[in-house]
Amino acid sequence: MNLLTRFQTLQAQLPLIAILRGLQPAEAVEIGAALHSAGFGLWEVPLNSPDPLRSIAAMRAAYPDVLVGAGTVLTAQQVRDVHAAGGQLIISPNCNPAVIDESVKLGLISLPGVLTPTEAFTALAHGAHGLKIFPAELASPAVVKALLAVLPQGTGIYPVGGISPDNMAPWLQAGAAGFGIGSSLFKPGKTAAQVAADAQAFASHYRALHKA
Repeated sequence: MNLLTRFQTLQAQLPLIAILRGLQPAEAVEIGAALHSAGFGLWEVPLNSPDPLRSIAAMRAAYPDVLVGAGTVLTAQQVRDVHAAGGQLIISPNCNPAVIDESVKLGLISLPGVLTPTEAFTALAHGAHGLKIFPAELASPAVVKALLAVLPQGTGIYPVGGISPDNMAPWLQAGAAGFGIGSSLFKPGKTAAQVAADAQAFASHYRALHKA
């Protein structure tokens, strides 16, 4: 199964991307177990975390059935570094064609950050596999609905920023494909047990909304 097919399969199962900003390599496998137990299969370690490439490599080795990658990827060289560490997802806060091009060239999943139609179409023209709406606090479900009306059919939009179980419903009703979830799921100092409980709450709430 190629990487895109694996991404699509995991996205269909639970389209919630765990953003693990501040993760320490020593806790990566334990936090991974907490996410895995709740069904999270898409994990992002932002590059402004402590030694993120070590965390990515450790999680890849321990959990081969999930997709692990990096967030806050800002340069083509960082894409190459993540690829060398075994990362499979390249997620950015911005739309940088050089980052998208390098991700596609290396066969990685590209999810750049966009906030405008111009950025969205630019990202897709360079081969992005989905779009991260960031920061979601600057957008709204109405923005997602309007974008999806003009973007190619099947484009996946993932709001990121301020997402909680309580505010997922209107985004999903507008057509969002999933979410990136950060500090409400993981932040430094949080135990694996706490992460597991919050991950389960997010997963259960998403599944309940998806069935509604």
